[in-house]
Amino acid sequence: MTGLSLPLPSIFVALCTAIVMYLGGAGFWMSVSVLVVWLATLWLARPEPTVDTITRDDGSVSRQTMIELVEPFGLPVLMLDGQRIAAANAAAREELGTHLVGQDARVALRHPEAIRLLEKPAGRALVRGLTGARSIWQVSRVPIDERFSLIEMVNRTAEADISRAHTDFVANASHELRTPLASIIGYIETLADPDAKVDEVTAAKFHATVLRESRRLQSLVEDLMSLSRIEAEKHELPRDRIDLGQLVGSIGSEVAMTAGEGRLEIDTTEAIVGGDRQQLDQLVRNLIDNAFKYGDPVAPVKVRITVGAGEAQLTVTDQGEGIHPDHLPYLTRRFYRTDPGRSRTAGGTGLGLAIVKHIVERHRGKLDISSTMGVGTTVSVRIPLAAPIAATPAFPAA
Repeated sequence: MTGLSLPLPSIFVALCTAIVMYLGGAGFWMSVSVLVVWLATLWLARPEPTVDTITRDDGSVSRQTMIELVEPFGLPVLMLDGQRIAAANAAAREELGTHLVGQDARVALRHPEAIRLLEKPAGRALVRGLTGARSIWQVSRVPIDERFSLIEMVNRTAEADISRAHTDFVANASHELRTPLASIIGYIETLADPDAKVDEVTAAKFHATVLRESRRLQSLVEDLMSLSRIEAEKHELPRDRIDLGQLVGSIGSEVAMTAGEGRLEIDTTEAIVGGDRQQLDQLVRNLIDNAFKYGDPVAPVKVRITVGAGEAQLTVTDQGEGIHPDHLPYLTRRFYRTDPGRSRTAGGTGLGLAIVKHIVERHRGKLDISSTMGVGTTVSVRIPLAAPIAATPAFPAA
């Protein structure tokens, strides 16, 4: 605290005034009284003392401030007071429950790996099955001070699923490629062996098998390349205006010429969608091809285009044996087959419906497959209609 003493010039003036009064005959006590009163008024009029405060900034924040800081985080974050959960943001409450706050963190997380992490002041652990049977979380503990700490949770489930899908895809693709290659190499080696006595009939069968397996291999490679291109473009929304009804009618005419009279029934109408012509062509051909392969060889395949609720719907129906309900959720997986032997005999690569699914997703559409055993299968694709072209205003002639 800093205080100010009486001003010296004022004291000097008061002293001089008292002396002059005394010399002028005012009397000693009168002069002293005036001097005292003057000094008293100076003392009363002095400024109030100022108190200098020092603001201490040690970097610490309050508990409420920490709660406000973690709430907006997109990742689940817990604030611990010792081992008890003092705060949990919205993402954490959504994953672990709204009852978190106030619980012991070891009870709330309920996992051996997480509990081992909580026994340490800081660290990181990979916790499997925390929020679901296949969930994988990276849990980190970061100390704030001797009392408070933060628990951050990062969901690694999707990354693990993608890695697993890539591994499965490589394994399946390798198997699918190895099978026709082994057959081709085996027959060619037999034909090329000078000691192998192969008659002309057997040689012709071998050549036919090699040709069939080579074409199967070619189809597989083409489907793999096509699937790769579609996946690379899946985030790009197609913007060409395509009349889906006209496209289906054109493809249907081509297919009917080779499939035979009465094998394909088409009912179309105009349906303008925003799309990629090549991919929509591939989608329609894949669905019709599947219907011919797995449908009744005598009954017709029905293809229909309808428009409603802002969508164009393509429906392809066959009258085959049908698909068991257990298989329906997995039909769009790569290389998935309900009957592997029959599929390979029919020339299928196991990628047709996977390609269809990715094309539909790129066009922001919906794919639905329904089937009844002994009746047949219906595949429906719904794609949003393109916005109408705004009419150009007509300007009056000058």
